[in-house]
Amino acid sequence: MRQSRKVRGKVRALLRQRCPDLVVPDVIWHTDWIAHLTAWGQGEQAVLDYLARYVFRVAITNARITGLDDGGVTFTWRDRKSGQRRACRLSSEEFMRRFLQHVLPRGLHKIRYFGLWHPTHREDAARMLQLQAPPAAPLPETVMPPEPADAEVTTTPPIEPRICPHCHQGRLIFIRTLPRRQAMGA
Repeated sequence: MRQSRKVRGKVRALLRQRCPDLVVPDVIWHTDWIAHLTAWGQGEQAVLDYLARYVFRVAITNARITGLDDGGVTFTWRDRKSGQRRACRLSSEEFMRRFLQHVLPRGLHKIRYFGLWHPTHREDAARMLQLQAPPAAPLPETVMPPEPADAEVTTTPPIEPRICPHCHQGRLIFIRTLPRRQAMGA
């Protein structure tokens, strides 16, 4: 109970500070909140590992539902303290109420890819990774076979960063490869 009051107070203080014009019904601040706080490791990686389990999963898998009849639903769950599997039986209404708490409202998504990570920007992301890579050792010059005259323009960046073949210091930024005929100005 003490944890829930503390969480409720901190949320209220943050809302007053960051959203002073927001009107929250007073009943919210007088209702008991359910706050279950458990430490799950330390640092950013622990947070990512914890949240990653919930990103692509549904609330409960079919394999965990062990019984279904007119009286309700029986499913298994793992007790965190003992590590043992236990069974729980709920009425159909209560099971659906709990399940629907995990369904996002229409138009909301668990994950949104935007900016550099949006699928339409894959080439830009590949170029950014190339620019962040440490400079590679100069490669020995090799003779490249001539391109066919009717080769198409390539827009896929090379996999590793390329070093300038003349000064062996600067990094080349891939823009595109021109067919030989177009490169020669023909």
